[in-house]
Amino acid sequence: MTFDLRIRQPILNPNSKQMNVYKLLGFFIIIIFIISCDFSKKEALKKTEDIKLQQRIDSLLGLMTLEEKIGQLNLPSAGDISTGLEKSSDVIKKIKDGKVGGLFNIRSVEKIKNIQRIAVEESRLKIPLLFGMDVIHGYRTIFPIPLGLSSSWDMNLIKKTAKMAAKEATSGGINWVFSPLVDISRDPRWGRIAEGSGEDPYLGSKVAKAMVEGYQGERLSDENTVLACVKSFALYGASEAGRDYNTVDMSKVRMYNEYFPPYKAAIDAEVGTVMASFNEVDGIPATGSNWLLTEVLRNQWNFKGFVVSDYTGINEMIDHGLGDLQTVSKLALKAGCDMDMVGEGFSLTTNFFTNVFSTNCLNPFGLECLLSYTSSKTTLVLE
Repeated sequence: MTFDLRIRQPILNPNSKQMNVYKLLGFFIIIIFIISCDFSKKEALKKTEDIKLQQRIDSLLGLMTLEEKIGQLNLPSAGDISTGLEKSSDVIKKIKDGKVGGLFNIRSVEKIKNIQRIAVEESRLKIPLLFGMDVIHGYRTIFPIPLGLSSSWDMNLIKKTAKMAAKEATSGGINWVFSPLVDISRDPRWGRIAEGSGEDPYLGSKVAKAMVEGYQGERLSDENTVLACVKSFALYGASEAGRDYNTVDMSKVRMYNEYFPPYKAAIDAEVGTVMASFNEVDGIPATGSNWLLTEVLRNQWNFKGFVVSDYTGINEMIDHGLGDLQTVSKLALKAGCDMDMVGEGFSLTTNFFTNVFSTNCLNPFGLECLLSYTSSKTTLVLE
């Protein structure tokens, strides 16, 4: 007796449900293949762009003198909007000489375009500028204050408000916003409590992440994204008696568990910049605290961006009794503060720095991050 052991293939009816399932499965496989190929192509293009940008940065760093590197760390005010008593002088000449890294408080596309043209056409290395502004709860479209937004507990909505603010700000030539403020505060006497997310570290962390992602988007080189700046690091909202700029004295346990989480959430969301706060922490102004700006930010949290002082924050260390302008500028720079907002301490003491510092004393992360971002935004306001 013989048996036919051949496996017979089932004959499928073209109109059967099984045949339809096969067709649908094949369709999905084709779609997935197309998407994966497109994704791989985009990833390869992104990698190529990143390599070219890094090569450009390395080239710039090799060409820059120490004076020009220090010059990139200055953020004078354009005087367009007054938020303080200081006024920067001879800004245009400093831009031509490569002694300015960005401008604070300048509004209108026309003005920004003209100044950016000077930077990229009339300076030796043609490094473009950053243009920063306080964009707190909207640029043209005004949203509820941050404390009100946080009360919604709607992170998607909060992210959308930051995304809209970024879109409007970039249309006006702004590419850096000094937001979000993520300081935990539990004292209603502190006047800036309205700019934060309240007293809860969990909620504050979620809001910090949403705001950073809304501002910076998928890629900072995109035209509708801005560089975010988490502030004010650190413990700004915990000043004694709610008095702004006052001292802060608390245990490390409370610091890490209740006040640090929103800052850490912003760092984890890859925020590009951090603003140092005015207040003291353990008797040392945050702007000059190596423990805060280097040990915590860079060594513990692996922050790769750059740190900017608050408005004349470096100069105000003089009033804390830490020395003259040269001394406090050196203290801030060595502590990890990469950019001087308005105070011009780095600018006015350049000769001093070139005598006592070597190129290696400058923070490589901060300067490279600044050059990376400005280089990726070169053509935005010139087109």
